Amino acid sequence: MVRAGLTTERVVRAAADLADIVGLDNVTVSALARSFGVKDASLYSHVKNVAELRARVALLAADELADHFGAAVAGRAGKDALIAFADAYRSYALERPGRYAATQLPMDPALLAESSGALRKIELTYSMLRGYGLAEPDLTDAVRLLRSTFHGFISIEANDGFGHSREVQASWERAVDALHIALENWPSPAAEAPAEQTSSRTSGTSGKRRTP
Repeated sequence: MVRAGLTTERVVRAAADLADIVGLDNVTVSALARSFGVKDASLYSHVKNVAELRARVALLAADELADHFGAAVAGRAGKDALIAFADAYRSYALERPGRYAATQLPMDPALLAESSGALRKIELTYSMLRGYGLAEPDLTDAVRLLRSTFHGFISIEANDGFGHSREVQASWERAVDALHIALENWPSPAAEAPAEQTSSRTSGTSGKRRTP
């Protein structure tokens, strides 16, 4: 049992490894302390509580994902970049499930500012999508489309939710193909509903804020 040489980095990496094995929800300060063979109090000089511990796992995962995405899309553009990006996202999520779960947590901006990983990950995503000629607000809409598609597919796959005999890999490739087609044919502002139609659909909602 290791009782000396603990650092915040070492504690967080051990928590990330434990999360991949037992699930992020099962990572506690007590469980981590047992893995080091120390009392809980020994870890509180490195993290304030379990919430901060899991948040720091998220920051570690963000750094790793940024590196993973960067290596995958380097020198690629268009559909090739999208495929590489999608496959990198899926492989990380399936191989590092605890770390990936941490990336879905809401983050304290102050803690987020300590690491450039999250920002690099976002910029790599936006940069890949700019290759399709998208600009705001379409860029953000496209990011949300990719994230929801990838996360939904991977979550079902990780829980063995695809019961049909159709090969999951083949379905994944078709899904990415469909995303490529959607991105290449992204609707222009001219294709949006006329203002009077939009107004009629939202009548009666004056004074209310709607979640985007």
